[in-house]
Amino acid sequence: MTLATNAAKPAAAPGTRLLPQFLRNFVRNRETGLVLVGIVVGLLSGVLVAAISGLSQASHALLFDIPLDAHLSATGVISWQRTLLIPAVGGLVLALIGLYFARRVKGQQLADAIEANALYGGRVSFRGSLLISIQTLLSNGFGGSVGLEAGYTQICSMFGSHGQRLAARRNDMRLLVACGAAGAISAAFSAPLAGAFYAFEVVLGAYTSAALVPVIASAVTAWLVARELTHQSFLMVPGFPSPVSVEMIGQTVLIGIICAFVSILVMLAVAFSERCFQRVSLFSGFMRPILGGLLLGGLALLTPTVLGAGHGAMQILLVSNPTWLLLTTTIVLKILASAVSLGSGFRGGLFFASLLLGALIGQLYSVVLTGPFPTLALQPGTAAIAALAALGTGVLGAPFSMVCLALEITGDFSVTVGAVVASSVCALIVRELFGYSFATWRFHLRGEVIRGPQDIGWVRQMSAASLMRADFENALTTMPIGEAQKLFSPAQVRQVVLHDPNGSYAGIVASATLHSVTNRDDDPLGSLAQQQDEYLLPTTSVREILKAFERSEADVLAVIDRADHRVTIGTLSESHVLRTYGEELERRNQELFSR
Repeated sequence: MTLATNAAKPAAAPGTRLLPQFLRNFVRNRETGLVLVGIVVGLLSGVLVAAISGLSQASHALLFDIPLDAHLSATGVISWQRTLLIPAVGGLVLALIGLYFARRVKGQQLADAIEANALYGGRVSFRGSLLISIQTLLSNGFGGSVGLEAGYTQICSMFGSHGQRLAARRNDMRLLVACGAAGAISAAFSAPLAGAFYAFEVVLGAYTSAALVPVIASAVTAWLVARELTHQSFLMVPGFPSPVSVEMIGQTVLIGIICAFVSILVMLAVAFSERCFQRVSLFSGFMRPILGGLLLGGLALLTPTVLGAGHGAMQILLVSNPTWLLLTTTIVLKILASAVSLGSGFRGGLFFASLLLGALIGQLYSVVLTGPFPTLALQPGTAAIAALAALGTGVLGAPFSMVCLALEITGDFSVTVGAVVASSVCALIVRELFGYSFATWRFHLRGEVIRGPQDIGWVRQMSAASLMRADFENALTTMPIGEAQKLFSPAQVRQVVLHDPNGSYAGIVASATLHSVTNRDDDPLGSLAQQQDEYLLPTTSVREILKAFERSEADVLAVIDRADHRVTIGTLSESHVLRTYGEELERRNQELFSR
């Protein structure tokens, strides 16, 4: 029997027929076609990132009454009324939007690039992506302590996903989604290398030579476009780089260890905040973002650095020689603000927050150590960049991307040596102790078993319904054993599925067991039943099916329609599942490495 999902050709994507056949063939069969599509995706990504960034700046200027070219987190002249109330008003706007779209957009439509690539073969919803991007823009625009990177990658990946209109294969669709994410990060940070490695590490989950050129093309194109549309500059790092030495390497290892534990703390803080806000059940959670906005406004009264993503705050704190007390309080308040924002329903991510927190932790390390050991301590700039890369790695799970980002935003190769060491140490510890990045941790909290962007969606498509046999022998449990022995020949029947007089599943009798019984002709067939409580549902995935066979030690299991109805609709053998799963896995691997 062949896999049901392979029996029919996939339906053409909406709008596919509007494109010329030669163009679809060119993209589907030639690597050059994918490169050209990647360039187009990069072009769109650069324009979208510049537009969203500009809208965010305009929102800050309008709502908080600051100059258009000023950074919200670095402005200390905002009135206390606006500081306190604007985030709460933003929470109200988000609550109203969420209430309106609650039943209109849900499920797969809200999948981000990582989830889409892992479960849906690179299919990203236009409507869901537009909603997420608008929510992210509003969250940041009203002062939420969240970054815009989540909105950037969502909308840019969605345009990459439109490769389905070119009849792109599943793997090519995933690649084009990665091109969109690469373009988004490249344009956001003026860092094409970081964008490309972000796509490989976070969105694709693997590096192949065939994926290199399209992703790089998208990242570089987006960077060139954004450079023309926005003002981008290097991050100013204080002091001179610490020379590479044994002491320097040892201290960056220590920084990596510190950042590993802080990154875990940040992710747990967001999860704890979500649980706390879920207890606010008034109006089915309508009040959560409003309450979160009020709490955020209260924190902003203590320091405006908690508002927005924190771009301005990072640069000012890097060059202003802050005290250890200021750095410590800013770190604590920024963690609280990010946890409150995300936990209460503000949309966004921890990308830039992790960079800001890392830079502040590195500075704090340098300031604290300089007192007792002035000649030994790392320079503030070296420590800040090492910690920035390390904490970003801990939260995002992308060490190469963070190392490239450290190089590209500073323009100083010598500073990135510490970033390499600290990122590697942090990545190792977080994987060993926590096992998740922020994106996959949030999937885990929702009950999704996703540890990375590797494509597991095809595994979910292999369900009991697609693998089972619908032609099976069945009999009543009340049938006499003698009659069953005459009716079911051992040469033709391997097992008999039993059902009670009400039609409910009642177990399985193996043909060998049935015909080994003697002197029990009048006993009911149900007395020989096995696996009465072992069965599969139509939606059971292939991995759960294999676990069920291992647990029951059975060769064949019945598939029933519903757990509360228990009508048998098919049977499934362990040997068939293993053979089909192995063949499909081999086919997928050949398809992946054939280009």
